[in-house]
Amino acid sequence: MNYQQAIQYLYDALPMFQRIGKSAFKKDLTNTLSFCAHLQNPQNTFATVHVAGTNGKGSSAHSIAAILQAAGYKTGLYTSPHLKSFTERIRINGHPIDEESVIRFVQNHKDFMESLKPSFFETTVAMAFDYFRQEQVDIAVIEVGMGGRLDSTNVIQPLLSLITHISMDHTDFLGDTLEKIAVEKAGIIKQKTPVIIGEKQTATVNVFTEIAQRRQASLSFASDDYQVSIARVIDGKYTVNVEKEGQLVFGDLALSLGAHYQLKNLPGILKSVDILIEKGFNITAENIRYALGAVSELTSLKGRWQILSKKPLIICDTGHNKGAFEEIGLQLRHIHYRKLYVVLGVNEEKEPQHLLPFLPPDAYYLFCQADIPRAMPVDTLAKLALESGFQGEVHTSVSKAYQKAKALAQADDCIFVGGSTFVVAEIEDLS
Repeated sequence: MNYQQAIQYLYDALPMFQRIGKSAFKKDLTNTLSFCAHLQNPQNTFATVHVAGTNGKGSSAHSIAAILQAAGYKTGLYTSPHLKSFTERIRINGHPIDEESVIRFVQNHKDFMESLKPSFFETTVAMAFDYFRQEQVDIAVIEVGMGGRLDSTNVIQPLLSLITHISMDHTDFLGDTLEKIAVEKAGIIKQKTPVIIGEKQTATVNVFTEIAQRRQASLSFASDDYQVSIARVIDGKYTVNVEKEGQLVFGDLALSLGAHYQLKNLPGILKSVDILIEKGFNITAENIRYALGAVSELTSLKGRWQILSKKPLIICDTGHNKGAFEEIGLQLRHIHYRKLYVVLGVNEEKEPQHLLPFLPPDAYYLFCQADIPRAMPVDTLAKLALESGFQGEVHTSVSKAYQKAKALAQADDCIFVGGSTFVVAEIEDLS
C-alpha cells in the first residue's frame, strides 16, 4: 500500500461528514473509545488543551499551539477539515504527519477498522492520538470537529478547555438556539478542569455557568479579563493594544491572522496561556508576541483571511456560518478598493438568505459550487442571491469562477473567495 492507496482507502471505506453530510455523523463516543482502547489509550499519554466553539476555534487552536512552540515545547496540533492535504490535520511543531506514518497506521489497523466501521473523523482522531504518543509530544492542542459533547475528540482529559464564540451552525445536529448549541459545546467541560469562555454572550452565560458549577470546574470569561483595541489596520492585518484588568500588557501587538474575529479570539487565547503558566509551563511575553505575529508560519495555517495577492488584493477565508459572514462582511467594508469581486459557494445545509445580508450588496458575485456532494447547487445559490438584489454570474466550478474574477479585476480591485471551506480548498493559488 502506498500513500495514495492508504488515503483512498480512508475516503472510500469510511463515511466522511465533510463530503457527504449527516449520514456520516456518529451520535456517541462508542467507536472512538473502542478505537482508543484498541490502541491502548494513547490520548492519556500526553497533556492536552481542548478547543471548541462555533467561530474562531481553529484559529485559537493554531494560536495556542504557536505560542507553545515558541516557548520551546514539542506541540501536537489536531484540526479539521484539511484544505489541500489530509496530513494537514495532524501536525507537530507545524510539520504535518509524514506519509509513511499514515500508511503504517492504515495497514496496521485495517482489519480492526473493517470490523468496527468507524467514521472518517473517528479514525483520524485515533490516528492523531497514536501519532502524538509515538512522537512523544509535550502537549497537544485538540480542536473539536463539531459540537463537543459527542465529538470524537471528547475522550481526552485536558489541562484546560477553551470555548470560543457561539453562533448558529449545524442546527440539525446541535440545536436551533444559541442556548442549545452552547449545551453541546459545554460538553467538553470536564470535572474540576478549568474552562475558559472566550467571549461573554448574554444567551449562553447561564448555560456555561451552570454546567461548570455542576462539574466543579473553575470558569473564566476571558473577555472580562482582557480588553483588545485596534491600533492600526494594514491590508486587513491588525496591530492591537491589549489591557488586562485596566493595565496595558501588550502595546502594538501585531496579529498575523488578519480577520476581524481574531479580536474576539485573543482574550481566550491569552487566558488559556495564563492557565498553562499556572500549571507550570514556562511561557514569556516575548514568546506570546512572537508567536501571535507568526501563527501561519509556525503552524502552517491556511485559509483564515489569507492574502494570496496584493495587486489585485485577493483574500480567502473559510468562514461559513452566520457569525463568520457577519465578521467577514464587516471587514470587507473596511478595505479600500475600486471594485470588489466575490467568489462564493456554500454547502447545501446552509441557509443563504440568512448569510447574504452580511455581504456587500455592491460587489460583483461569481457564484460556484465546490466539487463535493454537500455543495449547494450553484443555480440555487445564484437564484436566491439575485432575487435579493445581488449582481453576478454563475460558474460550474470554483476554478472557473476564480479565474474569471482574476480576469476581471484590475490592480486596485479586491477579490474575496469564501462561503465554504471546500470552495477555498479548490483555489489553485492557495499554498
